[in-house]
Amino acid sequence: LSECFRRKARFVADGHKVSTPPSMSYSTVVSRDSVRILLLVAALNDLDILGCDVQNAFLSADNLEKHYLIAGDEFGHEKGKVFIVVRALYGLKSASAAFRSFMAKKLDEMNFVSSTADPDVWIRPAVKPDGSEYYEYVLCYVDDILAISIDPKSVLEGLKGGTVRFKNDKIEIPEMYLGAKLQKKSIDGLNCWAITSEEYVKAAVNTIKTSIAKENRWTIPK
Repeated sequence: LSECFRRKARFVADGHKVSTPPSMSYSTVVSRDSVRILLLVAALNDLDILGCDVQNAFLSADNLEKHYLIAGDEFGHEKGKVFIVVRALYGLKSASAAFRSFMAKKLDEMNFVSSTADPDVWIRPAVKPDGSEYYEYVLCYVDDILAISIDPKSVLEGLKGGTVRFKNDKIEIPEMYLGAKLQKKSIDGLNCWAITSEEYVKAAVNTIKTSIAKENRWTIPK
Protein backbone atom coordinates (compact mmCIF):
# COMPACT_ATOMS: atom_id res chain seq x y z
CA LEU A 1 0.00 0.00 0.00
CA SER A 2 1.17 3.48 -0.83
CA GLU A 3 0.23 6.77 0.84
CA CYS A 4 -3.50 7.32 1.57
CA PHE A 5 -3.96 3.52 1.37
CA ARG A 6 -3.70 3.58 -2.41
CA ARG A 7 -2.46 0.35 -3.97
CA LYS A 8 0.70 0.51 -5.99
CA ALA A 9 1.66 -1.73 -8.90
CA ARG A 10 4.73 -1.82 -11.12
CA PHE A 11 4.98 -2.94 -14.71
CA VAL A 12 8.34 -4.35 -15.79
CA ALA A 13 9.34 -4.85 -19.42
CA ASP A 14 11.15 -7.91 -20.77
CA GLY A 15 14.15 -5.84 -21.80
CA HIS A 16 16.34 -8.90 -22.15
CA LYS A 17 14.28 -9.87 -25.22
CA VAL A 18 15.02 -6.60 -26.98
CA SER A 19 18.17 -5.79 -28.94
CA THR A 20 19.28 -2.36 -27.77
CA PRO A 21 22.45 -0.46 -28.81
CA PRO A 22 25.10 -0.41 -26.01
CA SER A 23 25.05 3.40 -26.10
CA MET A 24 21.48 3.33 -24.79
CA SER A 25 21.97 0.67 -22.13
CA TYR A 26 25.09 2.04 -20.45
CA SER A 27 24.96 4.33 -17.44
CA THR A 28 27.99 5.52 -15.49
CA VAL A 29 28.02 5.91 -11.70
CA VAL A 30 30.26 7.85 -9.34
CA SER A 31 33.48 6.03 -8.40
CA ARG A 32 34.45 5.06 -4.88
CA ASP A 33 37.70 7.03 -5.24
CA SER A 34 35.71 10.18 -6.05
CA VAL A 35 33.63 9.68 -2.92
CA ARG A 36 36.74 9.33 -0.74
CA ILE A 37 38.36 12.44 -2.24
CA LEU A 38 35.24 14.55 -1.79
CA LEU A 39 34.77 13.42 1.81
CA LEU A 40 38.26 14.83 2.38
CA VAL A 41 37.36 18.02 0.50
CA ALA A 42 34.26 18.39 2.70
CA ALA A 43 36.36 18.09 5.87
CA LEU A 44 39.04 20.53 4.71
CA ASN A 45 36.48 23.15 3.67
CA ASP A 46 34.10 22.61 6.61
CA LEU A 47 31.24 21.55 4.31
CA ASP A 48 28.15 19.54 5.27
CA ILE A 49 26.92 16.40 3.52
CA LEU A 50 23.33 15.27 3.03
CA GLY A 51 21.84 12.52 0.91
CA CYS A 52 18.54 11.34 -0.56
CA ASP A 53 17.06 8.61 -2.73
CA VAL A 54 14.92 9.49 -5.73
CA GLN A 55 11.56 7.74 -5.51
CA ASN A 56 10.52 5.61 -8.51
CA ALA A 57 13.68 6.83 -10.21
CA PHE A 58 13.23 5.46 -13.73
CA LEU A 59 9.63 6.64 -13.88
CA SER A 60 10.90 10.21 -13.49
CA ALA A 61 12.59 10.18 -16.89
CA ASP A 62 11.24 10.21 -20.42
CA ASN A 63 11.59 6.91 -22.24
CA LEU A 64 14.37 6.62 -24.84
CA GLU A 65 12.68 3.72 -26.65
CA LYS A 66 9.33 3.32 -28.37
CA HIS A 67 7.13 0.84 -26.50
CA TYR A 68 3.47 0.19 -25.93
CA LEU A 69 1.41 -2.29 -23.95
CA ILE A 70 -2.07 -3.73 -24.35
CA ALA A 71 -4.07 -3.41 -21.13
CA GLY A 72 -4.99 -6.66 -19.41
CA ASP A 73 -7.57 -7.61 -16.76
CA GLU A 74 -5.79 -5.52 -14.13
CA PHE A 75 -6.85 -2.35 -15.98
CA GLY A 76 -10.52 -2.99 -15.38
CA HIS A 77 -12.74 -1.15 -17.86
CA GLU A 78 -9.60 0.00 -19.72
CA LYS A 79 -8.83 -3.61 -20.71
CA GLY A 80 -7.85 -4.02 -24.34
CA LYS A 81 -6.71 -0.44 -24.81
CA VAL A 82 -3.25 0.35 -26.16
CA PHE A 83 -1.04 2.42 -23.85
CA ILE A 84 2.06 4.26 -25.06
CA VAL A 85 4.99 3.99 -22.62
CA VAL A 86 6.30 7.52 -22.04
CA ARG A 87 8.45 6.92 -18.95
CA ALA A 88 11.64 4.84 -18.59
CA LEU A 89 9.82 1.64 -17.72
CA TYR A 90 11.61 -0.75 -15.34
CA GLY A 91 13.14 -3.64 -17.24
CA LEU A 92 14.04 -1.67 -20.36
CA LYS A 93 17.73 -1.75 -21.23
CA SER A 94 17.73 2.01 -21.72
CA ALA A 95 16.06 2.84 -18.38
CA SER A 96 19.29 3.59 -16.48
CA ALA A 97 20.70 5.71 -19.29
CA ALA A 98 17.40 7.58 -19.58
CA PHE A 99 17.39 8.42 -15.88
CA ARG A 100 21.02 9.53 -15.92
CA SER A 101 20.33 11.78 -18.89
CA PHE A 102 17.31 13.19 -17.08
CA MET A 103 19.30 13.97 -13.91
CA ALA A 104 22.14 15.46 -15.97
CA LYS A 105 19.69 17.87 -17.57
CA LYS A 106 18.28 18.95 -14.19
CA LEU A 107 21.76 19.50 -12.75
CA ASP A 108 22.78 21.45 -15.84
CA GLU A 109 19.74 23.70 -15.36
CA MET A 110 20.99 24.34 -11.80
CA ASN A 111 24.35 25.48 -13.27
CA PHE A 112 26.25 22.38 -12.16
CA VAL A 113 28.97 21.13 -14.50
CA SER A 114 30.01 17.51 -14.89
CA SER A 115 33.58 16.88 -13.75
CA THR A 116 36.12 15.88 -16.39
CA ALA A 117 37.70 13.31 -14.07
CA ASP A 118 34.38 11.71 -13.07
CA PRO A 119 31.22 12.54 -15.07
CA ASP A 120 29.01 11.66 -12.09
CA VAL A 121 30.60 14.31 -9.88
CA TRP A 122 28.87 17.62 -10.55
CA ILE A 123 30.45 20.93 -9.55
CA ARG A 124 29.10 24.46 -9.05
CA PRO A 125 30.97 27.57 -7.77
CA ALA A 126 29.50 29.10 -4.62
CA VAL A 127 30.27 31.64 -1.92
CA LYS A 128 30.32 31.08 1.85
CA PRO A 129 28.61 33.52 4.26
CA ASP A 130 32.04 34.98 5.07
CA GLY A 131 32.58 35.81 1.41
CA SER A 132 35.11 33.07 0.63
CA GLU A 133 34.65 31.13 -2.59
CA TYR A 134 34.31 27.36 -2.79
CA TYR A 135 32.65 24.62 -4.86
CA GLU A 136 29.45 22.72 -4.18
CA TYR A 137 29.32 19.09 -5.27
CA VAL A 138 26.60 16.62 -6.21
CA LEU A 139 27.46 12.91 -6.47
CA CYS A 140 25.15 10.58 -8.40
CA TYR A 141 24.97 6.82 -7.97
CA VAL A 142 21.87 6.25 -10.13
CA ASP A 143 19.05 7.36 -7.77
CA ASP A 144 21.27 7.69 -4.68
CA ILE A 145 22.33 11.35 -4.45
CA LEU A 146 24.84 13.11 -2.18
CA ALA A 147 25.21 16.89 -1.89
CA ILE A 148 28.30 18.55 -0.39
CA SER A 149 27.90 22.22 0.43
CA ILE A 150 27.54 24.83 3.19
CA ASP A 151 23.80 24.31 2.65
CA PRO A 152 23.38 20.86 1.02
CA LYS A 153 19.66 20.77 1.80
CA SER A 154 18.94 23.69 -0.51
CA VAL A 155 20.95 21.95 -3.26
CA LEU A 156 18.88 18.77 -2.98
CA GLU A 157 15.64 20.73 -2.67
CA GLY A 158 16.56 22.29 -6.01
CA LEU A 159 16.38 18.84 -7.61
CA LYS A 160 12.81 18.30 -6.47
CA GLY A 161 9.83 19.30 -8.52
CA GLY A 162 8.09 18.01 -11.61
CA THR A 163 8.41 14.22 -11.67
CA VAL A 164 11.17 14.06 -9.03
CA ARG A 165 10.29 13.08 -5.49
CA PHE A 166 12.46 11.68 -2.70
CA LYS A 167 11.73 8.41 -0.90
CA ASN A 168 9.71 9.19 2.22
CA ASP A 169 10.44 12.85 1.38
CA LYS A 170 13.70 12.49 3.33
CA ILE A 171 16.90 14.48 3.07
CA GLU A 172 19.28 13.26 5.76
CA ILE A 173 22.85 12.61 6.84
CA PRO A 174 23.98 9.53 4.85
CA GLU A 175 24.84 6.31 6.66
CA MET A 176 25.58 4.17 3.59
CA TYR A 177 26.87 4.97 0.11
CA LEU A 178 28.15 2.68 -2.64
CA GLY A 179 27.59 -0.21 -0.27
CA ALA A 180 30.00 1.27 2.27
CA LYS A 181 29.22 2.69 5.69
CA LEU A 182 29.78 6.40 6.27
CA GLN A 183 30.54 7.85 9.70
CA LYS A 184 30.94 11.48 10.73
CA LYS A 185 33.74 11.91 13.27
CA SER A 186 35.67 14.63 15.04
CA ILE A 187 39.47 14.43 15.13
CA ASP A 188 41.35 17.15 17.01
CA GLY A 189 38.34 19.41 16.65
CA LEU A 190 38.08 18.86 12.90
CA ASN A 191 34.86 17.36 11.60
CA CYS A 192 35.58 14.66 9.04
CA TRP A 193 34.10 11.56 7.46
CA ALA A 194 35.17 7.93 7.57
CA ILE A 195 34.19 5.32 5.02
CA THR A 196 34.38 1.58 5.61
CA SER A 197 33.44 -1.49 3.59
CA GLU A 198 33.06 -3.65 6.71
CA GLU A 199 29.31 -4.17 6.32
CA TYR A 200 29.68 -4.84 2.59
CA VAL A 201 32.38 -7.46 3.17
CA LYS A 202 30.35 -9.14 5.93
CA ALA A 203 27.33 -9.40 3.63
CA ALA A 204 29.48 -10.77 0.79
CA VAL A 205 31.09 -13.40 3.03
CA ASN A 206 27.70 -14.48 4.41
CA THR A 207 26.33 -14.80 0.87
CA ILE A 208 29.23 -17.01 -0.17
CA LYS A 209 28.92 -19.14 2.98
CA THR A 210 25.21 -19.64 2.40
CA SER A 211 25.74 -20.50 -1.27
CA ILE A 212 28.42 -23.09 -0.48
CA ALA A 213 26.40 -24.56 2.38
CA LYS A 214 23.43 -25.10 0.06
CA GLU A 215 25.66 -27.25 -2.12
CA ASN A 216 26.41 -29.35 1.02
CA ARG A 217 30.13 -28.78 0.69
CA TRP A 218 30.59 -27.73 4.29
CA THR A 219 28.73 -26.56 7.37
CA ILE A 220 28.56 -22.88 8.18
CA PRO A 221 30.42 -22.28 11.47
CA LYS A 222 28.35 -20.70 14.23
